[in-house]
Amino acid sequence: MASVVLSSGGSGGGNGRAGGPKYKITVPQSLVGGEYKLDQDISQQAGSQIPTDGVNSHDVHPAGGQYTGGMKSLVMLGLYGTVDDPDEGVDRMVDGLTSSPSVEVAVPEKEFTPTGGGDPLTCGVEVKNQAGQKIPLAFCVWGTSSTTVSVVETDAADLRKDPKSIDLQDFADKASKIRAEVQVPLGG
Repeated sequence: MASVVLSSGGSGGGNGRAGGPKYKITVPQSLVGGEYKLDQDISQQAGSQIPTDGVNSHDVHPAGGQYTGGMKSLVMLGLYGTVDDPDEGVDRMVDGLTSSPSVEVAVPEKEFTPTGGGDPLTCGVEVKNQAGQKIPLAFCVWGTSSTTVSVVETDAADLRKDPKSIDLQDFADKASKIRAEVQVPLGG
């Protein structure tokens, strides 16, 4: 799992800008209508690596899960609390995903609007060099004034594919569904 630099940001999840609704991140037993099943809740593990207060974020709580579905593996890692600048938070989350020496960026991040509308997500493809094997990882990140979340997927069927051929619009649509499932109004 890639390291995450704490902060939160970007657009996403509705009116999450300063003064907008506040959200928390949950770890459901399944995602995308049962396409992915929870293997492990990693919230506590992530919490040991993330400060409660940091640059751009305050009173932070981690939430995350490792999921599988068929030949796919997905990691959702989110932070919720108070985020001063959602765009900076998204940038920090992307940097955390892509700055490892064992990672190369195959498709630089850019914004995707989900098919049918909704708040944009920042998505890209990185390639992780693990034990001599190059593993393409599609990722999407979003943030609000109270959340920053990354979703990273590995598909065993994509291991021999050109990473540039991964359909990021399709993954952004999937990540938008995940956003609706994991990001819930605070107090909800």
